[in-house]
Amino acid sequence: MVTDKELAEYLFPEVKDTLDDLEARFPERELPAGAEVTRFAPSPTGFLHTGSLFTDMIANYVARQSHGVYFFRLEDTDTKRTIPGAAKELIEQLERFGLGHDEGYFVDGDKGNYGPYQQSKRADIYKVGIKHLLSIGRAYPDFCSSEDLEKIRKSQEESKVVPGYYGIYARDRNLDNEERLRKIKDGEKWVIRFKSLSDHDRKMVFHDEIRGDLEIQENDIDVVIYKSDGLPTYHFAHVMDDHFMRTTIVSRGEEWIPSTPTHLELFSAFSWKPPKYAHLPVIMKLDHGNKRKLSKRKDPEAAVAFFLREGYPVAGVKVYLMSIANSNFEEWCIENKKHTLEGFNFSFDKMSLDGALFDMDKLSYFSKETIAEMDIDTFFNEVSAYAADYDPELKGKIDSDPAYFKRILNIERDRPNPRKDYAKYSDIAPATSFFFDEDYARMKEKGLPFDLTLGKEFIASYLNDIAAGMNYDGDETAWWDSVKSISASHGFATVNRDYKANPASYKGNMAIASSFIRVALTGSKDSPSLFEIISIMGRERVMRRLQTALD
Repeated sequence: MVTDKELAEYLFPEVKDTLDDLEARFPERELPAGAEVTRFAPSPTGFLHTGSLFTDMIANYVARQSHGVYFFRLEDTDTKRTIPGAAKELIEQLERFGLGHDEGYFVDGDKGNYGPYQQSKRADIYKVGIKHLLSIGRAYPDFCSSEDLEKIRKSQEESKVVPGYYGIYARDRNLDNEERLRKIKDGEKWVIRFKSLSDHDRKMVFHDEIRGDLEIQENDIDVVIYKSDGLPTYHFAHVMDDHFMRTTIVSRGEEWIPSTPTHLELFSAFSWKPPKYAHLPVIMKLDHGNKRKLSKRKDPEAAVAFFLREGYPVAGVKVYLMSIANSNFEEWCIENKKHTLEGFNFSFDKMSLDGALFDMDKLSYFSKETIAEMDIDTFFNEVSAYAADYDPELKGKIDSDPAYFKRILNIERDRPNPRKDYAKYSDIAPATSFFFDEDYARMKEKGLPFDLTLGKEFIASYLNDIAAGMNYDGDETAWWDSVKSISASHGFATVNRDYKANPASYKGNMAIASSFIRVALTGSKDSPSLFEIISIMGRERVMRRLQTALD
């Protein structure tokens, strides 16, 4: 009679280590009380999804806040879906969001004592666990082909029973070891399945850090844990990895809740204490009044690259994501009069149980607040970095005269209530183009939007007098007084109530008068402070534009 231990030895004769050896190789971490060990464990199968950024930010924040450890693990056992270069791009984008890791997988090599941090390089570790489960009768080789499995599925469909490989439908579960060994020696292909002792007619309870105690059906599917290519499946690999990397909290999307019974039973089969689980709400979107998940195909904001390409400040994106992560964050921002994560105490208890709605308007609000709170040097450096990556024309303007561009960026910022024009860095080029003569010339070719009701000659005469006579050297009050004086000489009312009382006696009020100056200088009827624009442009450029605007 072939024992389970003998079968395990036949299948994995090269595996000499035991679980005790792995426990010694990867000991408990020496961390302060309350410190959490969290991880981000993506598959290199495509772009970084916004939901993944959300998940990673929470994992990173929890570890940093508790003075614990946050590490990066690459889950690349699904070789068919792995995209070359995806891991590098994932890490680079996370670093752009300030979510770099101190331990784990790096493109140039692992850092840390609990690696390898790339699952495809941990085969020897997984085999120790597989061999152990085989030896205690909690795993077995399965010889079903894809055709065999399809027959089982059809039979279940006809019988209208729960689909899956379990109970009487687990064809090879109860083979004796002699038969298993014969099939192996005959060269039949095999995988290893976990032998579940659960029953889907029973329910179990487990604690979720966000949702509290959850009651859910047990999972009695004999899941595949070791594939024919020599690599484990996700279900098995993450259990071994989280145990031997000493993860204390697994934060992941709520779509993993149905798999948790399987994972907990695997931990139990090894007699290991499982980590805590926190199943995060899925980020949703309103589509014609209905909630749905962010879609990779339909929604550009589903990809993190979208925010980088559009130039949303990464700090603003993170602040926005925290606002949908914790219900008390916005109140905290108001109390602390700042929009930053620094000092905020994140809590799983404050997370919503429903899918969080992604709101572009709200993202814009937080981004504007974030930009407004930046000092000018930080703002300038952020815009320069963005332009270097995504807007070479803007980068050329910046490099041609950095001091000039910095003054442009700083318009109406040095005040208690700074101007909040920009939600993203891609807003800046079109909003500031009038400061540059080549762009202004193109605007002029298309025609500046003057209201010519008072006549072209009158407006030209007024602008010429403004160019020649206004105060260029004084403060804003002196400048405005000079503009009013010249405007009055051309028939404009300098006091609005006088104009309202007797409009027929005037050419217009100061709003109308200044609109001519604004259009002549900026090509638009809307702009920031005229005084600051004139101060930045300088006398020569201002005079030239005012004198030739109607040519």
